[in-house]
Amino acid sequence: MAPRQDTGAGAEAELPEYAGHYHLESCLGSGGMGIVHLARSTSGMKLAVKVVHAQFAKDPEFRGRFRQEVGAARRVSGAFTAPVVDADPEAERPWMATLFIPGPTLSEHVKRNGPMAPAQLRRLMAGLAEALRDIHRVGVVHRDLKPSNVLLADDGPKVIDFGISRPKDSELRTETGKLIGTPPFMAPEQFRRPREVGSAADIFALGSVLVHAATGRGPFDSDSPYVVAYQVVHDEPDLTGVPESLAPLVLRCLAKEPEDRPTPDELMRELRSVAASYDTQAFIPGQRSLETDVPEPPEPEEPRRASGGWLRRKAVLTAGAVVLVVGGVLGSVQWFGGETSEPKPAAPKAVPAAFQAWEAKPVSTAAGVRQCSHGAGKLMCAQPGLVFALDPADGSLLWKHSVATNRWSGPPVLAGGLVQPSVDHGQRLEALDPASGKPRWQRKVPTYSALRPVGSVLLVTGADGIVTGVDAASGDTKWKRTLPGQSSPSFASFAGDPLAYAASATADGKRTRVTAVDPATGDVRWEALLKGTLEPVGSQGGSVFFLSVDNVYSRAQAVVRYTPATKASRRVKLPVPRQDAQVSVRGNVVHILAMGGSLEAVDVDAGKQLWHLETSVSRGSAPVADAAHVYVTAADGRLLAVDARTGRLVGQTPPRLGTDADWVAATLPVPVLAGGRVFASAPDGTVFGVDGRDPAGW
Repeated sequence: MAPRQDTGAGAEAELPEYAGHYHLESCLGSGGMGIVHLARSTSGMKLAVKVVHAQFAKDPEFRGRFRQEVGAARRVSGAFTAPVVDADPEAERPWMATLFIPGPTLSEHVKRNGPMAPAQLRRLMAGLAEALRDIHRVGVVHRDLKPSNVLLADDGPKVIDFGISRPKDSELRTETGKLIGTPPFMAPEQFRRPREVGSAADIFALGSVLVHAATGRGPFDSDSPYVVAYQVVHDEPDLTGVPESLAPLVLRCLAKEPEDRPTPDELMRELRSVAASYDTQAFIPGQRSLETDVPEPPEPEEPRRASGGWLRRKAVLTAGAVVLVVGGVLGSVQWFGGETSEPKPAAPKAVPAAFQAWEAKPVSTAAGVRQCSHGAGKLMCAQPGLVFALDPADGSLLWKHSVATNRWSGPPVLAGGLVQPSVDHGQRLEALDPASGKPRWQRKVPTYSALRPVGSVLLVTGADGIVTGVDAASGDTKWKRTLPGQSSPSFASFAGDPLAYAASATADGKRTRVTAVDPATGDVRWEALLKGTLEPVGSQGGSVFFLSVDNVYSRAQAVVRYTPATKASRRVKLPVPRQDAQVSVRGNVVHILAMGGSLEAVDVDAGKQLWHLETSVSRGSAPVADAAHVYVTAADGRLLAVDARTGRLVGQTPPRLGTDADWVAATLPVPVLAGGRVFASAPDGTVFGVDGRDPAGW
């Protein structure tokens, strides 16, 4: 039944009577995106139903983002979020129904009641650790954990609002002079390397949330988000007021480096040592009554009883008592930008009829998804502490080489005839023999912030912004220089293109300076100042392709093709802005996979979208394509194949989930195409190969 409107003055007087077949009993509250109603399912289960404001329902951009929200919300629904019961993003007034959970947010509770007692803080920390463990298990990194996104339900805390869907004019808000928004609860790497954020960022946010719960303020406090950003990256946290029994654990959560922070399971073990009588399993939700009153809890220092309430209170039906979970990964506010480039597929070749799919077991027990590329007839892969090579025919191990790093900017690649490990930041370069994996040369260099192999040269950007061209075959320096207009260039390069590209937006974000560099000599081949904030994503036929993104949420708004020979630009607007877009280019077709699983093909020549598919993949890799298919890997280890002509899903492999629930890949490895075969890696540590000609048989 279509929503009906009651009469009244102004847009906010809209009160739909139905959302789908759910009768809306009362209005619980109104927010920036919509009105939240209390409803009941046919079985009598209480629901919180969000109905989008009429003005946003008419906005194609917002409707598309709400569609993504619904798809992703189903992915993360679980014991520690508000489960999605039903939704219709295509309705005249889009709506989503979640389980109604009474209880205030942590922010509201601290405002009303002041800082929490030590026992309550332990319960909160354990509950959030369990929540993050469950969220990370499905391949999601929250990236926006903060007091207003933690609901204190009667059976434990609920992590809510993953922040995908917002009105286009959404802003950070202030209250009593204090910024209530993302920056005070962001991890250092979200400011320094926003595209390389893993699950450890949520642990940092958990530490900040605990400080807020214990003191009423954050560990980094300022009216200015820019000052907060500096403090988060450089200053020590202020833990004044945090109980002595918890302060050391909170301090570990707030470590500057991700690898120094505890995992959720480690947090649970530490909390048991802090209070041995505390039963962390008490946060596993039991059946709740539909009564509005919440039972009185036990005294703060006593172990929690299954029938007791989590905090001493009565539930109130306010907007703060309503949970509407928004699935997916929040695209963090990018205070400091960065460009990435994606490997592009080789042209497909004939596949021997005898090729059989294979799966290579993990080379070591180290957690993480392996990053691979193809070169010298081998599949070259990297994982924490190790570089190794596999035979593409059957996945057998050819060699392995230990390295002293856990951080990779990409897979090892072949440059100058040698294997070049793509180490993310450091002071040492090394090249390996592709036949044996033994080092052919090594050299120390000043600390670098970016490394990009291009052709037979390694482009090394130092911390001072000076770019050094290193001969990939010998390790010798070929040239060294700065690039005018590029203070700290991070290069993008693309298969079949001999040039490397550096791009940096102007301070106001209205233009982007693009510099094309010859890696062999360091000479600048051309420069251009192009309209908008642009990220290079591919090159074909003498033209360079860019994504045009907005300055607030870094959502992709358009595809731009620039041809330096003619200085001509062609801009194709996307039907709906896309968050965290992953991109590849084949010919004049750009394939885009966005947060929430929206996959689309855009023909730049025709100036239109060719097709669009909702894959239900909450997080995916950059797509790669051959003449027949577009391939994407998912966070659960699946490899998906989509018909390149029609956009229809034609095959997928089974999930390959890992056993390490505390490890989540910041960026998913791109599938590798070689000789008609498709190679991919999964969270369980395996690398596998399948026949690209027959996705239906996967």
